[in-house]
Amino acid sequence: MTLIFAHRGAAGTYPENTMISFEAAESFKADGIELDIQLTKDGKVVVIHDETVNRTTNGKGAVRNYVYEDLCKLDASYKFGDKVGFCKIPLLEEVLKWIEKTELLLNIELKNNKIPYRGLEEEVITLVRKFNLEDRVIFSSFNHYSMKRCHMMAPDIQTAILYREGLHSPWAYAKKMGATAVHPNYRYLQDAVAELTMESDVEVRPYTINEETLMRKYFDMNISAIITDYPETARTLLPIKK
Repeated sequence: MTLIFAHRGAAGTYPENTMISFEAAESFKADGIELDIQLTKDGKVVVIHDETVNRTTNGKGAVRNYVYEDLCKLDASYKFGDKVGFCKIPLLEEVLKWIEKTELLLNIELKNNKIPYRGLEEEVITLVRKFNLEDRVIFSSFNHYSMKRCHMMAPDIQTAILYREGLHSPWAYAKKMGATAVHPNYRYLQDAVAELTMESDVEVRPYTINEETLMRKYFDMNISAIITDYPETARTLLPIKK
């Protein structure tokens, strides 16, 4: 059955990449969570999508120019007003500690395609091993060199190839890179290609599936998983079988 991954948590209704968003996704019965990581000035692995804090917090500037002591004072929920209250940018370590107590899968997207954070792969692998989550974590990135490095350093942790445009024979490319899955932009994913990829034992998890018509389509296809901002809607359309 198709799995439901909550994109940046329940990002359609809660502040993205925050603990309250992840907790909401769990309450909505998502199978997994997708989140994004960057590195701070003092080498902390933090959970935030953009290279800057401008869009999602009440601060300004590049993540890599902050030490975490200052970064965690920014409000990652300020655009939501009084709905949820103050939310900090979490450390990946905090999220992993919480994930350990759940049954959730975790897709960690390394945001090193624009800024080649030195040592990011080593740091995230170390953290995953600290919590013994190797069998529940999937690394992904638009930086395919990074995914190859992750696979070489930690072949026991799954990797997935992210891409925005068409990719010829994605199943062959994924296998060449040591990846077990592809995460395509759904707009460039042909149904026949998705079927061929899954038939080749490479999982297909398109993003970002927010419309009900698309959710129904991929559920009917029995796609490996969808990545969505609205896990509650997705779970309503695809109830857990008793």
